[in-house]
Amino acid sequence: MPHERVVVLSGPMQGTAVEIVGALTLGRSHESGLQINDLQVSRKHAVIQQGPNGCVLRDLGSGNGTYVGNRRVVEYRLSDGDVFSVGPVDLRFESRATQPGDGTRRGPSQNVVFKAAGDEQAVRASTAEAVYQTLFRGGGEAGELQEARARLAALYQATQMISIEHDIKRLLAKVMDQLFELAPAHNGVILLKSERTGELRTEYVRTGSGPGDVVQISSSIVQRAFEQGEAVLTYNAAMDDRFGSGASIIAQNITSAMCAPLEHQGEALGVVYLDTRGTTNAFSEGDLELVVALARAAAIAIRNAEYLRQREQAYRDTLIVLSNAIEMRDHYTVGHTWRVTQFAMEIGRKLGWDDAKIEECQMGGILHDVGKIAVDDAILGKAGALTDEEFAKMKVHPERGARLMQDVEFLIPLIPYALYHHERWDGEGYPFGLKGEEIPLEGRVVAVADTYDAMTSNRPYRKGLDPDVALEEIRKKRGTQFDPQCVDALAACHQDGSIKRVLQNYYEADGRSFACPFCSTYIRIPDEVRPDTELVCNVCHRRLMVRFRNDAFYGELLAETEPHAPSHPAEGPATVPRS
Repeated sequence: MPHERVVVLSGPMQGTAVEIVGALTLGRSHESGLQINDLQVSRKHAVIQQGPNGCVLRDLGSGNGTYVGNRRVVEYRLSDGDVFSVGPVDLRFESRATQPGDGTRRGPSQNVVFKAAGDEQAVRASTAEAVYQTLFRGGGEAGELQEARARLAALYQATQMISIEHDIKRLLAKVMDQLFELAPAHNGVILLKSERTGELRTEYVRTGSGPGDVVQISSSIVQRAFEQGEAVLTYNAAMDDRFGSGASIIAQNITSAMCAPLEHQGEALGVVYLDTRGTTNAFSEGDLELVVALARAAAIAIRNAEYLRQREQAYRDTLIVLSNAIEMRDHYTVGHTWRVTQFAMEIGRKLGWDDAKIEECQMGGILHDVGKIAVDDAILGKAGALTDEEFAKMKVHPERGARLMQDVEFLIPLIPYALYHHERWDGEGYPFGLKGEEIPLEGRVVAVADTYDAMTSNRPYRKGLDPDVALEEIRKKRGTQFDPQCVDALAACHQDGSIKRVLQNYYEADGRSFACPFCSTYIRIPDEVRPDTELVCNVCHRRLMVRFRNDAFYGELLAETEPHAPSHPAEGPATVPRS
């Protein structure tokens, strides 16, 4: 059995380590295995459960969420060194099954501090380009040729490892792994330029420091590499006259350090920084050459990952525009699309769908009613019941939605969510009268989610049902109108509370709440949040500024910025970005 524990990295309990035996609960309650006395932490916030395949971190419907890095998670399988956050407290998961005694921490970290040295003196440093060229220098001696081949082989292998990764977080982890393979480093940090501010910020850290230690790195070394494109190597940083008094270097006992710029087509993307503590002359010129070369490959991979992220964001934005067109026309059901999407995603998780399928479900849910573009405004805006003729016209929207998507390759996988969400398990649905498992599962999932939101949401002509009543009504149609498996999954979501925050009116009666101006879902304002604080809607994920006027709270929509712009997340599902 692995030796697994959680180490507190910040707050009053910094340095506290708690062993995991079976399960470890985290929360404000005194009954928690790790009690965290902070108002931003729920009484029962999260749990870490041991299993045959490792430890799984689960959020227990907390108000402020559980985060791994800057992503809000509902369930996450932990790996050694993962840093996660419960409220304002950062913690590290450690497993000693394979690397006993290793104090390594991996992942984004708040525990990196810049310390400025004194005024710098004349610098003797080479540009990254000059250092890169020396990697390919020739040598006449057999020993030099053998060393050169070994260096190039190591670099080739490292470059291959990072070139195939397109997810930015996993990419940074691989880059750091390869840096540690190439150089005998104690600490490593990757800093990237913020698209929003242009300033460097820590994106990934790996350290051999003890639990709770803060990593301090020399701002002099980092800024020189970033601003001047220099590759910096210090044989004994505490004595190196390039860094003036070297206050931060001495304080941290940094005796060897390297820093290389991450540059792509002349643009500075960031830097990679490595150092050792207490070991003089740990790095050689050859180490710096390899790090510079790997940094070049890493910069290309980072830029490609960023291009891919931008393309995916453009894809999502396109779908949102289409969905907004429906929301704007069908004003009686504002927010319906977003709530159905969230309900469907939670049902999918209960059915065991993986992350890729959940992401597809998110996009499919957004477009499930896109065919309503073809329905007359008079029908969409009618407050009362539809006539048979009007209902016949309304029934065309699944097929119209499918036709709208059929000629766009990246939309084709989303067609089942739109085309089949009005089919019934008993074969009495439309447009094709499919029965049972003839109906694609995507359509069966959205059918349950769609009905649940329609029953629980307010309309101008009637008030939504209590969620318990709505669930009971859906259960009565289990095996007739709805797939029994999907109904059971919805019931499980209802029971564990994972969908309560998506319900349109769940927080309406709460004095500290307001309706999202974009999707109309009520958002609870956490007790610690004050006016002029940012929140993120838990349903449509729009950024909002909390305002207070005439004794009432309201939300003001903010313009979208880069994906990791700082914000205070409201209660909500996984995938809400945070920095």
